[in-house]
Amino acid sequence: MAAEPPPSLSYRTTGSTCLHPLSELLGIPLDQVNFVACQLFALFAAFWFRSYLSPGKTSPDVRHAFATILGIYFVIFCFGWYSVHLFVLVLMCYGIMVTASTSDIHRYSFFVAMGYLTICHISRIYIFHYGILTTDFSGPLMIVTQKITTLAFQVHDGLGRKAEDLSTEQRRLAVKAKPSFLEYVSYLLNFMSVIAGPCNNFKEYIAFIEGRHTHMKLLEVNWKKKGFHSLPEPSPTGAVIHKLCMTLVSLLLFLTLTKTFPVTCLVDDWFVHKANFLTRLCYLYVVMQASKPKYYFAWTLADAVNNAAGFGFSGVDKNGNFCWDLLSNLNIRKIETATSFRMYLENWNIQTATWLKRVCYERVPWHPTVLTFILSALWHGVYPGYYFTFLTGILVTLAARTVRNNYRHYFLSSKALKVVYDIVTWAATQLAVSYTVAPFVMLAVEPTISLYKSMYFYLHVISLLIILFLPIKPQAHNQRQPQTLNSVNKKKID
Repeated sequence: MAAEPPPSLSYRTTGSTCLHPLSELLGIPLDQVNFVACQLFALFAAFWFRSYLSPGKTSPDVRHAFATILGIYFVIFCFGWYSVHLFVLVLMCYGIMVTASTSDIHRYSFFVAMGYLTICHISRIYIFHYGILTTDFSGPLMIVTQKITTLAFQVHDGLGRKAEDLSTEQRRLAVKAKPSFLEYVSYLLNFMSVIAGPCNNFKEYIAFIEGRHTHMKLLEVNWKKKGFHSLPEPSPTGAVIHKLCMTLVSLLLFLTLTKTFPVTCLVDDWFVHKANFLTRLCYLYVVMQASKPKYYFAWTLADAVNNAAGFGFSGVDKNGNFCWDLLSNLNIRKIETATSFRMYLENWNIQTATWLKRVCYERVPWHPTVLTFILSALWHGVYPGYYFTFLTGILVTLAARTVRNNYRHYFLSSKALKVVYDIVTWAATQLAVSYTVAPFVMLAVEPTISLYKSMYFYLHVISLLIILFLPIKPQAHNQRQPQTLNSVNKKKID
């Protein structure tokens, strides 16, 4: 999540000012108006792209070129000269892609991309003094960083490692040849994802450009048993309409709920000094709920743009329905009904969680949870609030895991007990998430400390007590390290 821009910076812009009158009329920062304008234009362009530049009508090079040129235009329109940062990073990392050895390509790409992103984050702190903007140029830079590192690791897996050392997923996504310059910039800067993401895999993007994307997923199903004599042609129109309806609802909630319960309420004198603890607890939950709609809006609209272009088909569900959630960045139903901290995180910013898992969690030899939280904090930026959130998140994750491993099995003996367990864990999860992410949207040290002092640091204290005094029991299934052919063979030998 991110905070609202302070009033003094609400109308500062780095890109086009042609929409300034509309911005003033709606009372919405110009950067946000530019963002929505670009995404709506991208939506119409995506439909046109699927209809008139389909793989059957034109070559992959033309599709790559169009997607790249329009993406570059969007970046310049939204961010002006700040877009240079994006282009510099892309060119530097393509240089690494071409010149570095396959055994080191992932390391060089990771450190250069993350280093450049961190430098940009730091410069914004000193220049703008906490003036974070919803559509700040660092947003596209963060998405490009994910893609650069994802591709570098997949090239390393495909060219620098033995197949038997890879997990099933790593083998599936491994890239067997270095991309051309056109393929590289198209993957990183295409108009469908350059503004708001999400991150995706290189092989899947190339399959989409070349017209193999949906067929690859459809071939996994035996259509003859279902009475089909040829492969069906799934249309994304229904999925796009559904997602656009969700974005409309999210926009309405943003214009009402978010404006009624701004994050600044959490540092009001009434909240800090006069409200009782239970009131603060409930009010914090409401304010954090009110901060979600703009993310629901941005991510769902970005998903719809990709689907409209024909990208994002994930296969067929158990009921035979076509699914277009390959690139979905959130599952709102599972977020709002999550009964564990882990379940909540797995359904919030899904593609970022997947990126963290693939480049860090599954690959580091020790302390995977801690290092993954640290990488996530660095990727998001250098505002102190981010580090309060992620350090608190480490404590809460470890405490929640300990409680679950110690007590969950007692509630599985009957349906009634399981319902009670789900209700209690749902309430605990929602309150814990609200407490944990509050510094993320407040950004600075002073309001964060003020909030936590007013809440008596209750979740920190409870989490520490759980970690210190409850026995640590192993998880039923350790899924951190991906299973490779070598690990399977070793088990057979043992």
